[in-house]
Amino acid sequence: MQRREFHQSLAAALGAVPLAGIDSLHSDLGRRLQQACQILTEATASQQVRAATLHVRLRDQQESFCFGDAKTPQAMFLLGSISKPVCMTALMTLFDQKRFALDDLVSRYLPLPAADGREQMTVRHLLTHTCGLPDQLPQNNTLRAAHAGLQEFVLATLSTPLLFRPGTAYSYSSMGILLAARIAELLAEKPIAELVQSAVFDRLQLQHSAQGLGRFTPADVVPVQIEQAAPEAGGGDPTAKLWDWNSDYWRRLGAPWGGTHMSAPDVAEWLAEFMDTRGRVVTPATARLMIQNHNPDGLESRGLGFDVGRNSGSRGCSDQTFGHTGSTGTVAWADPEIRAICVVLTALPGRAVDPHPRELASEAVVRGLRLSQ
Repeated sequence: MQRREFHQSLAAALGAVPLAGIDSLHSDLGRRLQQACQILTEATASQQVRAATLHVRLRDQQESFCFGDAKTPQAMFLLGSISKPVCMTALMTLFDQKRFALDDLVSRYLPLPAADGREQMTVRHLLTHTCGLPDQLPQNNTLRAAHAGLQEFVLATLSTPLLFRPGTAYSYSSMGILLAARIAELLAEKPIAELVQSAVFDRLQLQHSAQGLGRFTPADVVPVQIEQAAPEAGGGDPTAKLWDWNSDYWRRLGAPWGGTHMSAPDVAEWLAEFMDTRGRVVTPATARLMIQNHNPDGLESRGLGFDVGRNSGSRGCSDQTFGHTGSTGTVAWADPEIRAICVVLTALPGRAVDPHPRELASEAVVRGLRLSQ
């Protein structure tokens, strides 16, 4: 596509965004991002993706773009599983206060039945997906249909049979993150949503972020294209409108495994806390601890809440990369080797298409950023 045609297409996708959003493509960083912008422009123009935003930082430069129904780069999206490391950041502020240790037994804080080896389960196991708990509960849909609160999910999780003895294998576990968030609530003596707001968002001065909805309303956030969502999120179930990702119930629940709303620039600012170890939320030592691998050889590399290693980013990222993806159609990573952060938020669920436009755009970002490196 010629430059004039590309700018015309991007202008149509950006709608009411100021001309500066297009002019930024003439900056050094903007030129590196043209292919990523083109991918998201075409995906939204075709209505495959109804809304998307892109935010990229490279050392001291940064650029933001919005596409389709997202009329501003600060549009707030449901992050999906990127919520996990966000909420675990709040937990780790309590670690800095020496309120708990990573190898504390979970049974010190929660009434775990002495069965299946769960008496050996530690906080570290919860944060690294080696606890043996399933990703979703067998009664997940039933609980959501009944508009269960987080504590009802916790009670069900405590008695759910383990898949394996803690520490012996890896299996991605949203419910492990839930129990870690419950420990945070008990230690802080406040709901996880309040802790995330005060310990993370307020300290970073984020204005377009909330655990659950916070001070925002459903109209303030971008709807997910729910018809292509995962079954456990209500996708394909016409009876799930009262509990799916777009429901008022789910938006307000603020599930620590998938209920955070943030804008792309806010996500980048949070990731910068770890790449730049600024010490505004957690100490530099804790920031480094969270983005290093804690699992033994033979198991998937995981930090504390974070994916870590080159597989946590996009093709071309370094081994130093850390980040996460969300089944709602999101991806965010930071690569300290090239001092870069990339956040792509879309309304198209991750399972809807392969390859997903978020992945194509993110890979295009890496290629652009590595030009002339």
